[in-house]
Amino acid sequence: MKHTLKIALLAATLPLIITGCANNPEKLAENTAQPAIVASFINEYPTRERVDYVLNCVAQHGGLTYINQYACGCKIDKIAEKLSFNDFDAAKTVSYLRSMAGENGAAFRDPKKGQTLRKQLKEAEDAAEKSCFVK
Repeated sequence: MKHTLKIALLAATLPLIITGCANNPEKLAENTAQPAIVASFINEYPTRERVDYVLNCVAQHGGLTYINQYACGCKIDKIAEKLSFNDFDAAKTVSYLRSMAGENGAAFRDPKKGQTLRKQLKEAEDAAEKSCFVK
């Protein structure tokens, strides 16, 4: 029964995703009776960013094992629940560039917005590590 339900759900949502209706909430609501289920397949984080994050996380936590890969994939999913991609990207950029020395780095270290974004990213990563059991 569960297997049949999953196949039916996938068969119903796959054409919407392929045709681009999944990116348009108005079309999504028109084309499906269960928008909440289909909405779970939609994500604003680009696949490339997710893969980069997971690979960096795996490298930081001891190399590629199934457990590390799963935990790091879980971690980016949890971060995506807390931060929009734009905020995540900005926080990541500010974090990388804030170590720049001198006046050039001050543009990334000093603004309150940058400090707030870094703090939000740090909090999201800490919570994700705890809930995903990243070692």
